Amino acid sequence: MPSSVPSFAELLGRCKRSALHLELRDSYASTDRFEAWKRGERISWEDRGSWWHSYDQLIEDTVARGVVIRRARVVSEPVSEYIRWEHYITHANVTAGEQVRWLPRRRATTISLPGNDFWLFDDALLRVHHFSGEGVVVEDEITADPEAVKLCSAAFEAVWEQAIPHHQYTI
Repeated sequence: MPSSVPSFAELLGRCKRSALHLELRDSYASTDRFEAWKRGERISWEDRGSWWHSYDQLIEDTVARGVVIRRARVVSEPVSEYIRWEHYITHANVTAGEQVRWLPRRRATTISLPGNDFWLFDDALLRVHHFSGEGVVVEDEITADPEAVKLCSAAFEAVWEQAIPHHQYTI
């Protein structure tokens, strides 16, 4: 049965001004790329063709249309192995045109945060990720509920204001 949830590419394609992504977990499901990194394999950043993916191209194309894409990650410190890997591969996100910041969880105590990671498109439409305990996405929920949008927008902006730009955040 086909999903009624539009794909990420469709949602980003409809976006006119902004796409915000808030990540709140310290680990997600393992991937081949993460496993390779754990084995010591590293990316040759000078060889863009070896690491550039369709996601990176989608982001670059969206930013070229004038859409501002910001990603904020709330992380525990010391960071998990998964977050060390995410920090490493964020070079690709930044190269594609995302603005990325990191907020140590200890600095988030006074911020009202939603219970789930999300994307917010043009301050109007949320794509909420529901994960299993193992970090696998089990469902994506789409909502334009004004209260949910308001909460998530305010949470993102509060995190963004306190977070550290990627190029300044060291782990």
